Amino acid sequence: MYLKKFEIRWNDLDANRHLANSAYIQYMSHTRMSYLSENGFDHKAMAKHRIGPVVFHEHVYYFKESLGGQILVTFELGGISEDGRFFRFVHNFYNENGINLAYCEMQGAWIDLNTRSTVPLPDELMRFVDTSPKTEDFKLLTKEDMRSGGRKPVDIIF
Repeated sequence: MYLKKFEIRWNDLDANRHLANSAYIQYMSHTRMSYLSENGFDHKAMAKHRIGPVVFHEHVYYFKESLGGQILVTFELGGISEDGRFFRFVHNFYNENGINLAYCEMQGAWIDLNTRSTVPLPDELMRFVDTSPKTEDFKLLTKEDMRSGGRKPVDIIF
């Protein structure tokens, strides 16, 4: 697994003086982008191919409070579609004693920045799939997996 350490900053705490929800999201995002960048999948590569990641959902399970100090955040690939279009990233959060504080699954896709629609990963970026740390329940994803929560948009009519 990929692991990144963070020093919890004062502004990462909420009114209860524990790590705020938004800080978890920021730490996850920083961790996965660090992993991708360190493995040749950085902003330059995304710009070259005119692609970017889009989040469909993030589901965080909180187990214990984080009251400051350091927090360790992991990254693992939980799943990907055969063409690389869809992905599931998994993060765990630990304190400096190795206590699991939270768990998150994030699902998303890659979009073409011109057409704003989902696209397969270019072949040269698919290599990250082979080298990425994977969860024990890693799976090949389908389009149906992306809507597995059963939520669909319902527009409001004015």
